[in-house]
Amino acid sequence: MANVNSKRGGPLQGVRVVELSKVWAGPETGKHFAFLGAEVIKIESQGAIDLTRYDSLTGDINKARGFQSVNPQKLSAQINMKSEKGIQLILDLLKETDILVENLRPGAMDRLGLGYDVARKINPGLVYISMGMYGNDGPLAYQTGYAPCFNAVGGLSALVGYEGQAPTGINVRYADSTYGTAAAYAGLVALLHSRRTGVGQFVDVSACETMTGMIADTVMEYTMNGVEHACDGNRHAEMAPHGVYPCQGEDWISIAVSSDEAWSALADVMGLAGDDRFASLASRTANIEELDRLVGEWTKSQDVGELVAALQNKGIAAGKSQNTLDLISDQTFWQRGFYPDVTEFDGETKTIVGPGAKMTRGAAITDGAPKLGDHTDYVLGEILGLSEEEQKKLNDEGIMS
Repeated sequence: MANVNSKRGGPLQGVRVVELSKVWAGPETGKHFAFLGAEVIKIESQGAIDLTRYDSLTGDINKARGFQSVNPQKLSAQINMKSEKGIQLILDLLKETDILVENLRPGAMDRLGLGYDVARKINPGLVYISMGMYGNDGPLAYQTGYAPCFNAVGGLSALVGYEGQAPTGINVRYADSTYGTAAAYAGLVALLHSRRTGVGQFVDVSACETMTGMIADTVMEYTMNGVEHACDGNRHAEMAPHGVYPCQGEDWISIAVSSDEAWSALADVMGLAGDDRFASLASRTANIEELDRLVGEWTKSQDVGELVAALQNKGIAAGKSQNTLDLISDQTFWQRGFYPDVTEFDGETKTIVGPGAKMTRGAAITDGAPKLGDHTDYVLGEILGLSEEEQKKLNDEGIMS
């Protein structure tokens, strides 16, 4: 079992989070808190196991790759939420908790006796984060869904595709990770309020509204001006050129020109200096198809690594379009500690994807994802103060199953 009493530092050291969530978005929220130094306790049970613990390759619920990727640095307490005593244990735990994260089916928390009205009575300072497809209000609040639903209903899927073609959709995990990150941010704001006032908050996070917020300019342009946007590939309203262009072999380069100064630098390299067709953003946008063609013709004979370095040295935003192997072998990520090594519950060391930002007082990332129920004794004994005899009795009654 991991050393749960270790002091890892970070801005959330000393903050306790109880996570009643499954699959991706809710656990993503908990992962952000854990990476900031909070003690995140994931409540699980054998009878209602997280789907991501199933892995056809490993066949081991404690070695499932999907679960491991989104649950590092967390604790696992095995409590049967289908029992009255199990629910009471969770309520007792909430008395000692700063933040609750839940993404169960709409209405499930109330039916279990764990709704916000109950929780705030036992802990007035609790930050209660409730995550649902449509949130907790409105005619569609009863519905549930997964990331593809969030992308589609939120409006993103309709914008992802090549110009003049039907939408192609979007990577499903974008919705879960974005939604989970938004919930974590909202929870931090509520935690700050709680620390200042002693009063907690109910944080109602809608997946679909979160995704719509990612295209707020598109929504407002339709609302105010009736403009309906269609798929436009990699085009950008405020940058030109802005796209991905072929290089030697099968490599591609991303180039984003955000100012006339950057364009002037690129034009000098390409031999297009003084070409009035591309002198301003407006003219480059008006001639974007020809501009993209010229850029693509110019890049396709060049080595992507050399070209990226040359453009970056001139202040032009450019980068190789990286596949998984490129990302793993990118020395910049390793030098910045983006891939920390963690120790699994069985002592095995592995490398994970760490937090996306570095902090001057960041938390140490030391532990992998927990084994099911690996920290039940700690939660029941050290936090709730139950004796070994009391714990054994609960276990014999199936409360820990």
